[in-house]
Amino acid sequence: MKLIAPSILSADFLKLGDEITTIGNSGADLLHIDIMDGHFVPNITIGPFIVESIKKVSTIPLDVHLMIENPDKYIKDFVDAGADWITIHSEACTHIDRTLSYIKSFNIKAGISFNPATNFNGIEYYFDKLDFVLLMSVNPGFGGQKFIPSTLNKISQLKNLFKENGLEIPIEIDGGIKIDNIKEISSAGADIFVSGTGIFKTENYKETITEMRRLIEE
Repeated sequence: MKLIAPSILSADFLKLGDEITTIGNSGADLLHIDIMDGHFVPNITIGPFIVESIKKVSTIPLDVHLMIENPDKYIKDFVDAGADWITIHSEACTHIDRTLSYIKSFNIKAGISFNPATNFNGIEYYFDKLDFVLLMSVNPGFGGQKFIPSTLNKISQLKNLFKENGLEIPIEIDGGIKIDNIKEISSAGADIFVSGTGIFKTENYKETITEMRRLIEE
């Protein structure tokens, strides 16, 4: 099952409620929410209070991506705010297995993210805790960046690692995904596609998402 997850980082925040409603009516599967703290990444976005407001409007699950230091301190806040999926960064966690277990204790989906220059060494030790893995295809912190081509090899490597271990863990890709490259990314083995400007900077969200789905399901 291939899923499309528009990232609200690229939405018009002056009319965020309308943007979320439109996305929910346009065939998207998840709403991706980037949480940045100005420390782990060089940008600051939103916190639990805004996520709670988004939850009241959204008709699709909230995919909350914690690009923050000390994520354990804030996981419960985002769960209480309405997160359905939570991703933590491998680079920001001291005890990954424990943090993933903590997320799953709330009966929501738990994922781990890797920056472009981070390898997967040791991932096999917490395979049983993973509902998905998110690979960054840009250096995190800002929307509108170009997809890093070497990510395609990284997707294939991770997909093969899962196959070798008899696993079917979905691979989520975040950064620079647009209509003109989504098919290639899908063919490499990606399952979940986060797209910000690739959707929100187009004239018709529904047409864009429909075309993206056609390309990844061919």
